[in-house]
Amino acid sequence: MQKPRLMETGPKDPCRMPEASSPRRTPQNVPYQDLPHLVNADGQYLFCRYWKPSGTPKALIFVSHGAGEHCGRYDELAQMLKRLDMLVFAHDHVGHGQSEGERMVVSDFQVFVRDLLQHVNTVQKDYPEVPVFLLGHSMGGAISILAAAERPTHFSGMILISPLILANPESASTLKVLAAKLLNFVLPNISLGRIDSSVLSRNKSEVDLYNSDPLICHAGVKVCFGIQLLNAVSRVERAMPRLTLPFLLLQGSADRLCDSKGAYLLMESSPSQDKTLKMYEGAYHVLHKELPEVTNSVLHEINTWVSHRIAVAGARCLP
Repeated sequence: MQKPRLMETGPKDPCRMPEASSPRRTPQNVPYQDLPHLVNADGQYLFCRYWKPSGTPKALIFVSHGAGEHCGRYDELAQMLKRLDMLVFAHDHVGHGQSEGERMVVSDFQVFVRDLLQHVNTVQKDYPEVPVFLLGHSMGGAISILAAAERPTHFSGMILISPLILANPESASTLKVLAAKLLNFVLPNISLGRIDSSVLSRNKSEVDLYNSDPLICHAGVKVCFGIQLLNAVSRVERAMPRLTLPFLLLQGSADRLCDSKGAYLLMESSPSQDKTLKMYEGAYHVLHKELPEVTNSVLHEINTWVSHRIAVAGARCLP
């Protein structure tokens, strides 16, 4: 893991550089020296998580979380993958969770992609011959797609859960998009409104957990961040024809945050010879935290798909 540089920041403002005597701290006022972390190319500290199997991992998998949340919400999924002898790793994106940066603000969406690739490079140094997979949800799906397109032969496969491919037509109508672009020039920090947690899942218990999670950003989505998401959608559209790696795509038909039509668009646009789409009728956005029958199916599909691709990728890595 990259050794942290001696850069300091105060607990009240993670973007400010105070006196060199105070340790670098998370937005929750925890010293980074006490936490697993990496330092990105901009000098920002990113909180990391690792789920390591007891023996040598059969594969590495990076988990890319969605907008406003954090990587800790993927513990159940990561534990399952760990039981398959995979080393699962993740970080909170810039401006999210326990990482530095103004909440849900990023200068350019490419920062998320760049940080993902940096983290992959770091972990791969210890496991140079082990195949690497990506898993991305929502915004994290867009990040994963762009990373895979940037390195077309690097990854052995990708799992996408409700990926951001097309924005919801209700929230991204032509008029609203035009208004957002104009506002971004004059009032980039104005709020477009909060994410409606009721459309995340039909499982009320999971919605309640989301609403009470202190590491989730419950503030409104700023215009500047919304513009970055729209830019990401445009980039994903251009990247899809370059996706040749195997991928599993899981999507809910009643997703009101990421248009389910995007799943079909990806299936049509990607030239991959190994691509699978499973559509969950009536399911909402966060499939891995949906009604039990949906979540159990999602975990089973991922388990089966990953187990087979690990075997295939492992065979390719044999001398």
